[in-house]
Formats: sequence, C-alpha cells, structure tokens
Amino acid sequence: MSDPMSDPMGFLLWVKGPMFEWASAIFALGLLVRVMEIIVLGRKPDHAEPRAGEWGPGMRTVFTRSIADPGTFQRAPFDVVVGWIWHIGFLSALLLFVPHIELIRGILGLSWPGLPNPLVDLVTAVTLAALVATLIHRLTHPVKKRISTAEDYLVWTITFLVVLSGYLAHHGVNDSYALALGLHILMAEIFLILLPFTKLTHIFTAFIARWYSGASFGRRGVDS
Repeated sequence: MSDPMSDPMGFLLWVKGPMFEWASAIFALGLLVRVMEIIVLGRKPDHAEPRAGEWGPGMRTVFTRSIADPGTFQRAPFDVVVGWIWHIGFLSALLLFVPHIELIRGILGLSWPGLPNPLVDLVTAVTLAALVATLIHRLTHPVKKRISTAEDYLVWTITFLVVLSGYLAHHGVNDSYALALGLHILMAEIFLILLPFTKLTHIFTAFIARWYSGASFGRRGVDS
C-alpha cells in the first residue's frame, strides 16, 4: 500500500485495485454466510390449514412497513422524517450520481439516467445535515442514549464518512484530487466490508423479514 500523502496516485490505484478486490470478496462471502444462516434457520413447518395465500399479504406488508403508518409518525416523528430524508438522500447520491452509474455500468453492464450534478450536490448536503441530526438526537435522547451500542456509532460513522468523503472529493476540497477520491473509495470499501457483519445488513434482510411476517399473518387469515 502506498503512503496516501506522499503518493496519492499510488494510493488511488491501490484502493481501486487490490483493496477493491478484497472488499468485494469479503462483502460477497459475508453476505452469502448471512443468507445461508437465514436458510439454515429455516421456517418451522406449519401444518395448520392455510386460510389465505402468502405472497399477496407478504408483499403488502413489505410495502406498508416500508411506509411509516400514522401511529409510528405520532410516536416518533423525528425518526420517521429525518430517517426518510437521509435514507432517500443516501440512495439518490449512490444510484443517481452519474460517475456512480458509470461505475455500475462498468461492473454490471447496467445503466440508467442520472440526476444533474447540482441536484445531487444539494441532496448530499441535506443528507449530511440529516445524519448529523440523527447523531445529536441519539446522544441527547434519554432512551436512545442508554440503548445505543458501539456498533450503532460505528455504523453511523462509516455511513457519514462515505457521504462526506464523496462530497469533499466532488468539490475538490483537498489539493490532491487523487487523494480525495482514494479516501472516498476506501470509505466505501470499508462500508462494504462492514455491511454483512453489522446492522447495515438490514439493507437486504429488512424486506425479507417484512415479507415473512406478512406471509405468516396472511396464511392465518390475519391482517398484518
């Protein structure tokens, strides 16, 4: 690995080459292990006669629980509003920023139209502000402060650094663009490595859990 400060271009080539390969391999293997865990845990056989189908209720629950219901908003309006803001902002910057789309096209051969750079820039700034707000809320809320773990702060930190490093690289805050871009790529790779082993896994498992819950209620003829 090259010294980032003395050899920014060498550092950039390292994160785009060997480090990217290692991060991708750890991410893929870790995610495979998590999926296998879900499969091995299995689903207890339900010998009761089904009263309704599973797929419809399962998909309905995925939708309804992805959209906060009025009761959830009344109980925790900050969590709902700010949570939606930074999740949508993060996904927009990830999937609708033209350089990211070009990267995905180079890896998977898939592409789609992106947003104008000024709009992505605004969305990213709002996302950073929302993430800071979530941290302050966690640190000051009496209940959340007590139940928060080191993992919660680790997940927040790497998510924030991915967005911040991308924002700084785009604006050329650092004198060396190669160094700024390399740091952004490194943060994204650390995010990938951590994803299968932390609460970030909910990116994939949340929808599976919601479908399973809805399908179970549907089979019993109960509204979820």
